Order: sequence, then structure tokens, then C-alpha cells
Amino acid sequence: MRRLAALALFVFAFGAAAQTYPAKPVKLIVPFPPGGNTDIIGRLVAAKLSDAFGQQFYVENRGGAGGTIGAEAAAKSPADGYTIFFSTTGTLASAPAMQPALRYDPIKDFAPISTLANAPVVIIVTSGSPAKTLRELIEIAKPGTLKFGSAGTGHFVHIAGEIFKDAAHVELLHVPYKGVAPALIDLLAGRIDVMFDAFAQYEPHLQSGKLRALAVANPTRLSRLADVPTTAEAGLPDYVLASWFGLAAPAGTPAELIQRLQGQVVKAVAAPEVREQMAKLGVEPGTSTPADYAAMIADELARWRAVVKKAGIKLE
Repeated sequence: MRRLAALALFVFAFGAAAQTYPAKPVKLIVPFPPGGNTDIIGRLVAAKLSDAFGQQFYVENRGGAGGTIGAEAAAKSPADGYTIFFSTTGTLASAPAMQPALRYDPIKDFAPISTLANAPVVIIVTSGSPAKTLRELIEIAKPGTLKFGSAGTGHFVHIAGEIFKDAAHVELLHVPYKGVAPALIDLLAGRIDVMFDAFAQYEPHLQSGKLRALAVANPTRLSRLADVPTTAEAGLPDYVLASWFGLAAPAGTPAELIQRLQGQVVKAVAAPEVREQMAKLGVEPGTSTPADYAAMIADELARWRAVVKKAGIKLE
């Protein structure tokens, strides 16, 4: 009887706490420095959640080690709904695929809340490239002499190139850089031939004609690149790829709180001003149920592990 009474008291107390949630500010860990797309999107969503719940949701930037420092901090936080995590392809798929010794598990240590957006990969060449279409690029690439740049070994842009090689059955020489910026400089100079990345930071050069977008690896065309065909339209339907963003909480966070957060995230991302800002960043808004996001993370992790194994990628 005492155990039943104690259990009933706990359930009652939890129910009351859930109804008053949040009773204090909620921390959103963004695992990258201020100023980037993740930080901007995180702050947009945090502001909307603050309005919706009548309590402050604030961003705490925990950059370093490709986002894994922030991910570990989030995973080890109390599962009480007062810490949530801005999760990404890198933190929950690519990094775990290449670093099995990470001190967090992307599946066991997080309770997914919802996706937020994705940034489809665009295949970009210099204006001087003889390839005017994706089919032409594939033909030119067959001898294995073309070079593609990335922000470093194991970076999303690197893996995007490896997945392209597999889908198109071509060989490309990978040239890793210390960040996207130096890779972009060499692409503009013609020292490398192609890159596979979200288009936002390339857009000014696409508009000026210095770079050319051959295809977008998305089921539909992008509104800001309406003249650029999808990979399916361009003859490579198996190459569909995007980096993605979402929200998660530490594993064990009560399901009722996860559902309440998910409901408000859906409303936040549906707000016209949020969608407009996301479009400017070159990302497509899109929410999901917690279960669907969990399934997507599992699928993406398996996909990345397979690519990393096949390509023999090892972090230096």
C-alpha cells in the first residue's frame, strides 16, 4: 500500500510539474559558435518558444570538435525538460559514424523532439568548367582526374562527395581543406573542379556567374534556385542528400514534455517570418513527430556508417 501511495504521489507531482512547465528558463545547447546557420536557426526557434511558453528559452553556444562537445554536454544534462539540444547531421550521424569512441550515443542518449529544417546538397562547378549539365560532369569525371573540395576529411561536404561518387559510379580526387572558405576560394580559382554543399554561402557567386549549379539533390527544386534541376531531373535519381537540423532532449525526458515541446516547435517553424529567414539561409523548413525524427536519425546513422566503411575514411 505504501508503495502504491508513493507511486500515486509521484504521478500526481509529475503531472502537476508538467502542467506548469516550464517554471524556469530553458537552455538550448547549440553545438557551434555564434553566427552560423545553426546559431541563427536556433535563436529563431528559441525566440518563438519563449513567446509560446511565456518563459525564456535561451541559446548556449558550446562549439568545438565538430559539434561533439556540445552534443556530449546535452547528453549528460538532466532529463527534466530544461535542457534541449540543437541536433544536426554532424552530431548525430556523421561524427558517430567516424568516431565510435565518442562519449555519447546518438540513439540511446537522446529523446528526439522534431526536425526543424534541411539544407539540400547542390552540385556546384566553376564557370570555366566544360560541364554545363550533370550528365556532362559525370562523363568528364569518368577518367578519375577531377578534384572535389571539402571542409576537411570526414566533414559533411566530404561525405556528400563520396556518396556522389558511389551514386554516379565515377572517381573523384578528394582535396580536404581547413574549412569551407578556403575550398571555395580554390573552386573560384579553378584549382578544384566541383563541390557538393548547401548553396547559401555560394549564392553570391552563383548570381554573379562565377560558379554554376548543375543540380540540387532534393526531390523538388529550390525556390531560390528555381532554374536548377533536381538530380532526378538531371538523370541521377539515386543522389538525394541534405544536411538536417532538429531538436532533441536528453534521454529520459518525460514523454509529455517532449510532446508539448514538439507541438510548439511545429507552430514556430510554421511562422511566416521563421520560414522567410530560413529561406534566406538556403534551408527548407520541415517538422516531424518525435518517432519520425528518431527513425530518421537511425536511418541516417546507418547510411553514414556504410559510406564511411566503403570509402575507408579515417580521421587523422
